[in-house]
Amino acid sequence: MDSRSFLGLRQSHNPYRWSMEVTRQLSTHGGFLFGGCGLGAAISAMEGTTGRDVVWATAQYLSYAKPGEVLDIDVTVAVEGHQTSQARAVCHVGNREILTVNAALGLRPLQRSGQWETMPTVPSPADCPVRAHLHTVEGTISARLEERIVKGRGFDELPGPPGEGQTLMWVRIPDVIEGVDAATLAVLGDFVPAGVSQALGVRGGGNSLDNTLRVVHLVPTEWVLLDIRVHAVERGFGHGLVHMFAEDGTLLATASQSCIVRYWKE
Repeated sequence: MDSRSFLGLRQSHNPYRWSMEVTRQLSTHGGFLFGGCGLGAAISAMEGTTGRDVVWATAQYLSYAKPGEVLDIDVTVAVEGHQTSQARAVCHVGNREILTVNAALGLRPLQRSGQWETMPTVPSPADCPVRAHLHTVEGTISARLEERIVKGRGFDELPGPPGEGQTLMWVRIPDVIEGVDAATLAVLGDFVPAGVSQALGVRGGGNSLDNTLRVVHLVPTEWVLLDIRVHAVERGFGHGLVHMFAEDGTLLATASQSCIVRYWKE
């Protein structure tokens, strides 16, 4: 299964319109579309329409889509150059806008390259404990992700003192076996709210206000290491960044987010 099949994304007869059914398997335990799935679908739609790969994409989350609804994605290619396209995708249910995504797509041949961000030294996924969840995740997006904690506290250790602001975990989507692409990384990168819980030392998280994915270099990998850095929490909002590494240490992408901080109900 590839990421487009995982999301259930379909193109209509109009190459600029795509749609996906919002299912419980793409939703959180709270009963709304997981933000990373929305961004992933928009990225896949824009890549499908333009025939180019995403360089960066930024989503602004405006409302919630619930299971049973159909999310329509309308793509606009604002600028199409020789090597780069600038596009946006408006994702809506009927006339209710759910999220808007702006992106740049393309490829520029350049003989020089480099990676200056290095992956932390961590044990393999097989040597790390499975991440437990406070709520029942059966049938939700969390049940379709496999998560292994490298650095972080379990819910039985929370509430507790504030943490260091860094959480490390290995994550994979077992259903997606055809390689990690930008849409897959959009799903996996939506973890700053989880880092906020660890940083504050509370049983909580948050609702994403935005998510910006910057794709660096895609290589084959089964697991992705999430290096989650929470920068600050203030005025009821959390801000942070996720570095995503392949198992061989390649920096795949970064994802930055702001979120509304919320406490979970027991």
